[in-house]
Amino acid sequence: MAAYDSTDRAILDRLQTDGRIANVDLAEAVALSPSACLRRVRALEQDGLIAGYRAELDRARLGLDLTVFIELKVGQHSRETAARIESVLTGIPEVVACHVISGSADFLVEVAVANLAAYERLLIDQILAIPAVVDTRSTFAIRTVKTRGPLPLAQLH
Repeated sequence: MAAYDSTDRAILDRLQTDGRIANVDLAEAVALSPSACLRRVRALEQDGLIAGYRAELDRARLGLDLTVFIELKVGQHSRETAARIESVLTGIPEVVACHVISGSADFLVEVAVANLAAYERLLIDQILAIPAVVDTRSTFAIRTVKTRGPLPLAQLH
């Protein structure tokens, strides 16, 4: 891993809050020339610290009014089983995040759906149809306070 300094952290911090910022504005914000700034951004991309750029969409305006966190319990633990479950889950458009977790469940899945009927169809027709899933527990978000906030960068050296 390359060494990173406060300027790299400033670039990453600014890009997390405004991924569409023009290079000239980013350069000014972090006190670099535009060419030096662009070189650093390209290096951060090459090193994999910047994994990509994308638009953050408004779920409610898209008609996705229900966010559900689903804990999945798996009956047959193996790498192959986990890989099959992960493959199925990543292929479901409503799944917006998926984590392998410790504790009473094995996976924590975040889904965005239009309503309870859409959630029921997703749960019964797709999630519970995954071989090896033996139990689920769902938690419904009442209101989202913060989504995908910027990552802390103090540990980056």
